[in-house]
Amino acid sequence: MAKEECISQWHKAKDTSTVRNRKVFPSPEQTHQSPITPVSKNKQDDAPCSNGSSADFSARRKVDSSNQLLLVVVTGLSFATRLYKITEPPHVCWDETHFGKMGSYYINRTFFFDVHPPLGKMLIALAGYTTGYDGTFPFVKPGDKYEHHNYWGMRGFCAVLGSFLPLFAYLIVQELSRSHSAAIITATLLIFDTGCITISQYILLDPILMFFIMAAVLSMVKFNQQSYRPFTAPWWLWLVMCGAALAGALGVKFVGLFVILLVGLNTVRDLWRILGDLSLSLMDFAKHFLARVVGLILLPLFLYVAVFAVHFVLLNKSGPGDGFFSSTFQSRLIGNNLYNASMPEYLAYGSTITVKNLRIAGGYLHSHWHLYPEGVGAKQQQVTAYLHKDYNNMWLVRKPDNNTPSGSPDLVRHGDIIRLEHKETTRNLHSHLHQAPLTKKHFQVTGYGINGTGDTNDLWQVEVCGGRKGDLVKVLRSKVRFLHKATGCVLYSSGKTLPKWGWEQVEVTCSPYLKETPSSQWNIEDHINPRLPNISLSLLKPNFLEILLESHIVMIRGNSGLKPKDNEMNSKPWHWPINYQGLRFSGVNETEYRVYLLGNPVVWWINLASLGLYLIMVAVASIGIQRGISLQQKRLEHSDVLKGGGGLLLLGWLLHYAPFYIMGRILYYHHYFPAMLFSSMLTGVTLDILLKNADLLLCQPYSDWLQKGGQMVLLFTVLYRR
Repeated sequence: MAKEECISQWHKAKDTSTVRNRKVFPSPEQTHQSPITPVSKNKQDDAPCSNGSSADFSARRKVDSSNQLLLVVVTGLSFATRLYKITEPPHVCWDETHFGKMGSYYINRTFFFDVHPPLGKMLIALAGYTTGYDGTFPFVKPGDKYEHHNYWGMRGFCAVLGSFLPLFAYLIVQELSRSHSAAIITATLLIFDTGCITISQYILLDPILMFFIMAAVLSMVKFNQQSYRPFTAPWWLWLVMCGAALAGALGVKFVGLFVILLVGLNTVRDLWRILGDLSLSLMDFAKHFLARVVGLILLPLFLYVAVFAVHFVLLNKSGPGDGFFSSTFQSRLIGNNLYNASMPEYLAYGSTITVKNLRIAGGYLHSHWHLYPEGVGAKQQQVTAYLHKDYNNMWLVRKPDNNTPSGSPDLVRHGDIIRLEHKETTRNLHSHLHQAPLTKKHFQVTGYGINGTGDTNDLWQVEVCGGRKGDLVKVLRSKVRFLHKATGCVLYSSGKTLPKWGWEQVEVTCSPYLKETPSSQWNIEDHINPRLPNISLSLLKPNFLEILLESHIVMIRGNSGLKPKDNEMNSKPWHWPINYQGLRFSGVNETEYRVYLLGNPVVWWINLASLGLYLIMVAVASIGIQRGISLQQKRLEHSDVLKGGGGLLLLGWLLHYAPFYIMGRILYYHHYFPAMLFSSMLTGVTLDILLKNADLLLCQPYSDWLQKGGQMVLLFTVLYRR
């Protein structure tokens, strides 16, 4: 009886305190309005109930101090684990050979090509430049010693950004669950995961990408927490920060599209909720809609385009990336033979030209004195595609009858029949029904004849893509195909590398498949004809939007063309969640400093188990509520957190993981790490709610002991595996 009376008095005191302090808590229905709306703005787990404003203020102050201390501990441990021995090993590791080299290119303003957008490499270059790196280290291959070169700044920059990931995860989970213990579980998993530590300590794009992804998610969560006071300064701040982080994620890698989709789906849901709020007019809804268009579409688009504008301004010198881009693009690069050059505008008979294929790394049409070996088609002169500028790329444009009219030369038009004579060897470009060396369903292309004499297999019809009969062939700008008159096939660069007998140049074939593709399209690059007036190529330079579009086309083609090389380690998406296979960063024997990228098995397997556990818990809670089972307020709040915040994290994991199953490009273990961040945050939420519901099995105080004990066991298990 005494216990019941005490409980009754406690409830009365709580009710009068609530009325006196005028605190308004959302109903269970209101908590379903947004997937990341907290259960209560003023409620923190383990905070004592107050019977007066002074006691309530004191309790909140104690909780805030505790939260600040936890933030300091999380931040300190995260930075300490990432920055520890940041200069070891003192040699190039794995993809540092690419991204470190690209940082050097930025410092030297040398143009290069990469399949990823430029922001990550620009930031690496900026970090190196500001810490004393001069851009002279060649980054030739993994294992090369850095020696006296100052590389720590680039590694340190990536490590600093990687150090923010546990901190961001802590803040995100705390906002979604209103639970310090869930946030601590998440931060612990990420701080002591060997995979997250390793991938943050080297000159790579991954820590930069994940920094922007997590910054975008944190900003989105914070923005939704401001829904009760729209259009205030904090509301605009988090909206703008979310848009800026989205631009950053996409500016590092196209994988940033996945977090853009996550924010987009959350925004659609949020706008749908606002539309259903009858207290708001349609004009109010229009203001909300336009604000999100500005903050989450126009601002990121502007920043993303601005990154490319800076990229093009910085890289203004000719370099190894020239050949991946069109001739008009190359004409803007200082040091390229097309820069400030002049040549005739239209192709004519008697001209000396170079012909460039439009596929990525398609090369220039090329020939040399060497013959195809015995057993490889006809033993005639080799015709290949060569990726570099060379005198053997020169060809003469001839009429079929070999007549060269005096006076003004005739211009070549769409539909004309021509011969292409190799200038150095005087052989004609030739094809016949013999198999191509590597692409067996195509025909062989050779050099045939002598001093311009040959046969009917030397005749090619010029076709201007998108043109009509009689259209002129424009230098640099026209896309041209060469149709073989005798067999009906089209001149084609397969992209395949010939064996050593072909000097490892690119195979050129005649394809019987006439579909227009970049592999069958060519353009005239160099054009020499003293009988024609020249024009300055500066008149043909593309504008910013044209080079922006071309850059994206080349990047997308390059991404889709990434295939595994011989003996190269790659993995499948189903390998990743089970931590099946990692990546060797450095060292091939016991005498070298070896670095191997592999996640902490305890962390990764707990994450995997928690995915299944989360689905079971949501199913049980949903069925119980649907069947009208009477649940305590605490259980209802936990159910809301699971389905709201947990659902958002599950969606983030799916968006960053599932698309890899349909990608045709080569895949690596490190592609899973953005999804792993969401999985770890979901684990924190799931395990925290599971342990808080231990009182379903045990009565007090044993349930509290089980909860604290479970948290400590998890912590020490992760630390032991570290």
